[in-house]
Amino acid sequence: MAQTSFLNPTAWREHLYSNGWRAAGAATDIIEPATGQVLARCGLAQAPDVAPAARSAAAAQAAWAATPPRERAAVFLRAAALLQQHFDELALWVTRETGAILPKGQHEIREAITFCHVAAAMPMQPQGQVLPSVPGRLSIARRVPLGVVGVISPFNFPLILTLRVVAPALAAGNAVLVKPDARTPVSGGYLLAQLFEAAGLPAGVLHVLPGGAEVGEALVGEPAVQMISFTGSATAGRRVGELAARQLKKVSLELGGTNSLVILDDADIDLAAGNAAWGAWLHSGQICMATNRVIVHESIVGALAERLVGKATHLPVGDGASGQVALGPLIDARQRDRVHAVVQDSVKAGARLLAGGTYDGLFYKPTVLADVKPGMRCHDEEVFGPVLNLISFRTDDEAVALANDHAGGLAAAVISRSVGRAMAVAQRLRAGMVHVNDQTVNDDATNPFGGPGVAGNGNVHGGPADWEAFTTWQWLTVKDTAPQYPF
Repeated sequence: MAQTSFLNPTAWREHLYSNGWRAAGAATDIIEPATGQVLARCGLAQAPDVAPAARSAAAAQAAWAATPPRERAAVFLRAAALLQQHFDELALWVTRETGAILPKGQHEIREAITFCHVAAAMPMQPQGQVLPSVPGRLSIARRVPLGVVGVISPFNFPLILTLRVVAPALAAGNAVLVKPDARTPVSGGYLLAQLFEAAGLPAGVLHVLPGGAEVGEALVGEPAVQMISFTGSATAGRRVGELAARQLKKVSLELGGTNSLVILDDADIDLAAGNAAWGAWLHSGQICMATNRVIVHESIVGALAERLVGKATHLPVGDGASGQVALGPLIDARQRDRVHAVVQDSVKAGARLLAGGTYDGLFYKPTVLADVKPGMRCHDEEVFGPVLNLISFRTDDEAVALANDHAGGLAAAVISRSVGRAMAVAQRLRAGMVHVNDQTVNDDATNPFGGPGVAGNGNVHGGPADWEAFTTWQWLTVKDTAPQYPF
């Protein structure tokens, strides 16, 4: 892609961002999933790059934390303004690099602006409490930065899933090292490097080191990094948690899981079908909150399936940057092959293929599977593809049991004309985020985000959880003079 008015591919061409732009020891081409074209060439980090970056970040962190709060806030306000100023350019880049449709790229930029605004407010908020104490002593519990925060972010929504950690971590006074997915190094990292450099973030406070698993392991194991925030698969998350635990290091894990949409028998079928389709097929299902299971009352499952098949048959699939399609490609051939294997194995196990189940290149057709049961891969695994799984139930108790039959889930939802009945079901669902009369893909940039089990280690960051995530308590007492002790 030719150089644009804000993004500067020559800056990251065979370079890393660590104390400014410097030559990398390795490089890779950024491939556009929809076309196979090379968008740009960028530097890749290697494991030995992590330690010096961490030392530099630690050295820069104290001065950044001591920067007056209004000056820290101003950095995020300038970053938000730059995102808005270059909105169309940046949205198109994110669209092309992630294989998305243009509205998804635009959504990432809008959310990024919001994350910057939220972060700008943090330095101006109270950061402690005055505690009860004896006369003559001031007792304060205050929030202090952790130091250096390491961020390992994924390919699917790389900009907002990186910035939702980077922005509050920086706002709280930390320095940050980012390891974005090597398939989306610009949206997940180099874009942010250019953005915050232009917004006036001091040198050394932010480092961007795209790379493979060995870079991630080096980041998790680096003693100068006090916290790791990881978003990705449960398998990789377990490894991150294990390595972090060896050093008693704070760790935030957001790992996905299986998410359920419960549709009660009194639901408006057309509305329910639209919600289910959006939740399952948005960004070709490559969303940690995607509606993996649609649990629908047996009296309306046939009518709902008919509507979903109609949508699957007519939704266009292709190059999302064209603005003419509803679904773009999967990120790469490995992901496509895994999605297809899950569909084929589930059909062999007894699921009925009502629509889709085929692909052309990386473009996988929106798929509907019916008669899905526990034990099938499409039921038990997070597919991370455009596969909608229909499961029928008879009673509300059975619906709850089916929805809770998982190793972990980020999100769940219930649709019904009766809010009271839907609430009764929703309050029994085991998920970190639950929505009544909506589908599962929701995030406001101000809400705690996370879930139980293989979904991660709870509501680990977002909104009111950010202070808990990116700072630690320090108890501070002050007396006029030191007391006399009997020893």
